[in-house]
Amino acid sequence: MSMGVFGKVRCASLVVAISLVALLATPAMSVAAQAPVNLGTTSSFAILAGSTITNTGPTTINGDVGLHPGTAFTGQSGVTLNGALHLTDAVALTAKNDLVTAYNDAAGRTPVTRIPTELGGTTLIPGVYDSASGTFQITGPLTLDAQGDPDGVFIFLTDSTLITASNSSVRLINGARFCRIFWKAGSSATLGTNSDFAGHILALTSITARTGATVEGQLLARNGAVTLDTNTISNGPCAATAREIRVNKTASPSSVTSDSGSVTYTYTVSNPGTSTLTSVTVTDDKLGSVAYVSGDTNSDNQLQPGETWIYSATTTLTATTTNIATVRGSANGTTTIDTAAARVVVGPTGTVSGAVLPKTATPWYNVLLVGAALALIGLVGWRTRKIA
Repeated sequence: MSMGVFGKVRCASLVVAISLVALLATPAMSVAAQAPVNLGTTSSFAILAGSTITNTGPTTINGDVGLHPGTAFTGQSGVTLNGALHLTDAVALTAKNDLVTAYNDAAGRTPVTRIPTELGGTTLIPGVYDSASGTFQITGPLTLDAQGDPDGVFIFLTDSTLITASNSSVRLINGARFCRIFWKAGSSATLGTNSDFAGHILALTSITARTGATVEGQLLARNGAVTLDTNTISNGPCAATAREIRVNKTASPSSVTSDSGSVTYTYTVSNPGTSTLTSVTVTDDKLGSVAYVSGDTNSDNQLQPGETWIYSATTTLTATTTNIATVRGSANGTTTIDTAAARVVVGPTGTVSGAVLPKTATPWYNVLLVGAALALIGLVGWRTRKIA
């Protein structure tokens, strides 16, 4: 190879190497510069829906509630609303228009990093994410790590659904804040029973929060319904630090098929923040204070970041009951609070050989008569064909 050719090859190799470095560096710089999605006038709403809002059980909503063009807010009497209600008015219409803009803003964000559909058990840093399946699911804990940047933005994009499992959670660490987390769902979103979720959901169609699910953020459904069941939805101020304490509550069994039965509640308390919590207490609105079981690994009566404590209480229920747990802890001179609910259905179910027997079941002798008639019709038909 001549020196001239060799020099050209070296030059070309250098250009390729520099280009590769630039390509690798550009996404990192773009991710770091990601701005929050512009929510417009929707920013004051905890719930915004297109067709209907349906609620079951005692639900607490901290933030405004809006509906347009639908008019039906079913189960409103069970809602404790700390905010304004806008049903098919000009404010709701403006917010719905701003939701369309926000949805399109989130959908168009780049560059996008492709990750697996299952987010549970993973830790992610600020960026824009999608999956090959066009869906996301959370089974277990998802940890969002802002790496010390409280303005770090997380955007998750799905072509269709976002589904979280029962008792799943979104943990915020190292400065991550709910107000910098955005979930664009191409169709619907479903939050599992007693799950703990953080961020703004912008769904094209509908959003369902199952029994006991808690949300720090917003449930915004463009065209469809928002369905609630004994939830706590909080769209408060964008605090300088993330919520420091979380509680999940489960009941075993979740239903009693007699007039009464013993039920054990388990309360799982965690510290997703960065400050050590003291004076941690758990109370139940039906049972009072509940007993600590385990989890204090240092035996210092302090809930360390990343530590999980278990509490328990057992009672006898004689009617369908929804209990709400409240956890409190102190950090840096302030008290941080979280709540969670669990519902147990109590009532007898009549069964025969493992199958439910309807109250209007057909008497046995009627069944025999119908069977005999059908057999006779079949015999007559057989004889007629034989004669023919």
